[in-house]
Amino acid sequence: MQIIPLNAVAYQSIKVPLSGQSVQLDIQQRNTGLYMNIWLNNTMIMAGVLCQNKTWIVRKAYFGMPGDLTFVDTKGNDDPSSSGLGSRFVLYYEEGQNV
Repeated sequence: MQIIPLNAVAYQSIKVPLSGQSVQLDIQQRNTGLYMNIWLNNTMIMAGVLCQNKTWIVRKAYFGMPGDLTFVDTKGNDDPSSSGLGSRFVLYYEEGQNV
């Protein structure tokens, strides 16, 4: 598993190479939770996905992702929030997961 570095801010957009692909993640804190948009090679493949603790985000191979992403609460069992990103809430990428 690969850790994707995040900052503890309410909105961020990061570009990371994952399994040889260009991936952009737009992460936004809303009143109802933390949400993510995923871009693969400059094409949005998922929009407005609710991020939950230890729950795969992509889940389906037909999106074309070479793996999957999940948040893990390192200090309990809460769903991620922007204030703990990069410390308490860590985003992991696993190649081949759900592909």
